[in-house]
Amino acid sequence: MRLEIDAEGRIATLTTGAAPEGQRVGTLLPAPANSHSHAFQRAMAGLSERRGPDPRDSFWTWRKLMYKFLDQITPDQVEAIAALVQMEMLEAGFATNIEFHYLHHRPDGQPYDKLSEMADRIAAAQGQTGIGLTLLPVQYQFGGCDQRPLGAGQCRFGNTPDQYRRLLEEAGKTLESLPKDSCLGVAPHSLRAVAQEDLRAAARLLPGGPVHMHLAEQIPEVEEVEASWGARPVEWALDNLEMSDRWCLIHLTQMTPEETARLARTGAVAGLCPITEASLGDGIFDGVRWLENGGAISVGSDSNILISLHEELRSLDTSQRLRDHSRAALATADLSTGRRLFEGMAKGGAQAAGRDAGRLEAGAWADLLALDMSHIDLEGIEGDLILDTFAFAGRDNMVSDVWAAGRHMVREGRHIHRERIIEGYRKAVKGLRGNL
Repeated sequence: MRLEIDAEGRIATLTTGAAPEGQRVGTLLPAPANSHSHAFQRAMAGLSERRGPDPRDSFWTWRKLMYKFLDQITPDQVEAIAALVQMEMLEAGFATNIEFHYLHHRPDGQPYDKLSEMADRIAAAQGQTGIGLTLLPVQYQFGGCDQRPLGAGQCRFGNTPDQYRRLLEEAGKTLESLPKDSCLGVAPHSLRAVAQEDLRAAARLLPGGPVHMHLAEQIPEVEEVEASWGARPVEWALDNLEMSDRWCLIHLTQMTPEETARLARTGAVAGLCPITEASLGDGIFDGVRWLENGGAISVGSDSNILISLHEELRSLDTSQRLRDHSRAALATADLSTGRRLFEGMAKGGAQAAGRDAGRLEAGAWADLLALDMSHIDLEGIEGDLILDTFAFAGRDNMVSDVWAAGRHMVREGRHIHRERIIEGYRKAVKGLRGNL
């Protein structure tokens, strides 16, 4: 098979039976999008594993450490951390970073001279890494469903509806200087953080663009929404928001069977982050029921404590096995587990990114992932066994090359600017982690 990439970075032609020439790889796959990331949290990796003062340590005690971290971080540090994250995504096999970006203001909550200063730093990191970027400036207004003011640790997140519209406009202008495959989306943070009227209006702010939102992640969140609004989060969203294939709902670890089936049938993407969901004790997404109802899936690295495409896939399926006491939980009679997961999240990730990708087809962006078929666990195998082995016996050194919209950024397993990006990260965050 010969694949040619045009000058814009799209797949130009696919030809079978072609003579061997040019760069040759053993296995070529569509490189998926990383559908949910908070880049700055990468610098917190490994710092939150001690027990807090509460004997039942939880997501909420972890969040206190995150807020302490946020009191210190600067725009320069955000750019350096984002560059490292994007580099690690590419080396893991992701071609696109969907950045759920909610760190907007100075530590005291006052806006920077340019409202999109922090969002611009995510875009600047893309200039170092060459990754595909879908930037999601996050709308964050309140500390809970009762519309209480944001707490001290949240003051860097908040914007009024008018400010948020300005933020979208400024971020959109910034993206105009990036490659043409860059995309802007809308992201109301969650039901508890945005007024109901603004949640209803969110999808209209960027007609046709992707819309992302955290939904039904934590039990206290479910209880708060139900007590305040008279319905569980997914139930309220289904009854009050125009759910469609533009939406990507993040986590969805607290759904009833009926909610799972109803939401799956809307065409919305489930933005799953199994490594982070396990780390924070969120719960287990009902992947079996979701896929049985035709639901779309994607995977993201969220808190970025570990950026690993194959580990996200493995964790997603093995969580179903642990819950249901089964094996190959997400396989079907026709598709192996690896095939079903990889194909599903490549397609769903492209949908979540608002990106014409996720497939090897003429006209699509050339988001490509090559595996090293000389790897001891891949050598000599064919077909779906390759995807099963990558998902369940995966090693980071299985990824040999990655292209994002035709930009060949990973070669022989390493990002072409790896040393420069790592050195920039070292200098930027020196002392930051020690102060926590």
